Amino acid sequence: MRSQLLLFAEPLLRDGLTRLLTAQAGLYSVAERPEQLQGLPQLVIWQASSGDLQGGRLAEELLRLQERWQPAPVLLLLPAAHGLGGDALLQLPAAGILESPEPQELLAALATLLAGGRVLAAAAGSASPRPAASPALGLGQWLLISGLQQIDADLAAIKRLLTPPPTNLVQLLVLQGRLRELSAARELLLLLWGPLSVAWGAPDPCPSNPQPVLAITLQQRSADGIWRAIRQRLEAGSGAELSNQSGQLLALEGLSPERRRDLLLALLCQLDSLRQRLLADPAPLQERWEQWQPELRQQAMRSLVNSYVQLPCEGSLLPVADSLLRSSDLTGRDPELPEAQPMLASLVRAQPLLVDGQLLAADEPRAVLYLELLVSNWLVRSAELVSAELLASCAGWPELRRYLLQPELLATRNLERLRNQLNAQLRWSSWVERPISLYESRRRLYCLRDGAIRCQELTEPRDAELRQLGWLQQLVTLALESRDALAPQVQGLLRGLGDLVVVLLTRVLGRAIGLVGRGIAQGMGRGIAKGVGRS
Repeated sequence: MRSQLLLFAEPLLRDGLTRLLTAQAGLYSVAERPEQLQGLPQLVIWQASSGDLQGGRLAEELLRLQERWQPAPVLLLLPAAHGLGGDALLQLPAAGILESPEPQELLAALATLLAGGRVLAAAAGSASPRPAASPALGLGQWLLISGLQQIDADLAAIKRLLTPPPTNLVQLLVLQGRLRELSAARELLLLLWGPLSVAWGAPDPCPSNPQPVLAITLQQRSADGIWRAIRQRLEAGSGAELSNQSGQLLALEGLSPERRRDLLLALLCQLDSLRQRLLADPAPLQERWEQWQPELRQQAMRSLVNSYVQLPCEGSLLPVADSLLRSSDLTGRDPELPEAQPMLASLVRAQPLLVDGQLLAADEPRAVLYLELLVSNWLVRSAELVSAELLASCAGWPELRRYLLQPELLATRNLERLRNQLNAQLRWSSWVERPISLYESRRRLYCLRDGAIRCQELTEPRDAELRQLGWLQQLVTLALESRDALAPQVQGLLRGLGDLVVVLLTRVLGRAIGLVGRGIAQGMGRGIAKGVGRS
């Protein structure tokens, strides 16, 4: 039986789309006007023009189409360079949104929508771009940035002179020596002023930010369909060349790229197994989730290291997987992980999710992206716990480093330096950064986007966690509260002192200086007049 489609488009585009759809072996019948329909359509296709994108008419027209042709889903076709931002695209009430689709892409989207799924594939435009506000730089950051810029410019100039190498031996030796001096100066500058993210090696250049593309496809609107879509997106984002753009030093960076990807994929596989167990268990989701976390990490570590791999340790061969599990403590809990109940309720039972103060269905694009953010945050933080234990095991087992870690960490000094930096970062975060985040109701979440691990901050009430802080962390929040309370009084006092200084300088001291200057000028005038009279 052919699916009946209702098409709204400009005449030229409408003719092309009609020929494309009617040529699909009798799968579709296309009605260009409501009068041509036989009953209700199975799908409504609307090719929006440039005029429809102006004045906020797009959302209103989509609502009218949905109300008129319920329960048929609506597929919106956008022109290229439509200028709609990511938030605007996510809020459009349409089951499918495509931007200038290719014929095969359009046909695949039609099959998905007719089967009850959702499709979103469009580039987020920049109708009103705003320049990013650069944060104020401190002395250390300014010295680091300016010094690195000067050193990199000199390094580039010397490398140009060395390509090709000069024939004069003295000139060649001088340039090579200068190159070594600049490299040593760069390392010294990073050692003195560098952030934690450059604990070893040179910092990775920041990649250019391409135009973001929203691509979400749900084959089904059930919990299984939502989870499959999120898992596919995270598997695609967990590439071997995953870089760290979070601004934090990660233990995950110490693993080799292949092991890093294997660990992330193993955690995703274990999460899928845990989800299946939660489906069959009527117990409360949060309780079972916390109970099974240590087992999940252990299975992920066992999947990372083949059970048959053996490595020498102190003169004997030991099974790597069993030895790592015996020496690792995977029962710890990351206090920065948000409560898992909302995420589990949507992934297991497809319950609505609260996103930015709005209760959305779990299959809405904004809800799917928020669920992906929660899952990726759990994924990275769980990988951090496992990676920290692997680094600790490698410190006492040198033969294991070549199997798990990056080549730079084969040296004991580099490995211990990384571990010390991680421990210092953990203490600073626990004592200072976390109390400040709790007091300011901020939560940092990790996400996998554009081939990198990035951070995204959310604002949500965290009063319950704030009350559970120890006395040292509460001193930090007390200092913040005291600063907020005393800041207006201190500003008023400084403003009053400034006004007083201005009065003293202009009215008192300035008038006194003026009187003295006038007296000197009068004295000089009288002396000149007497000299003239005598002559």
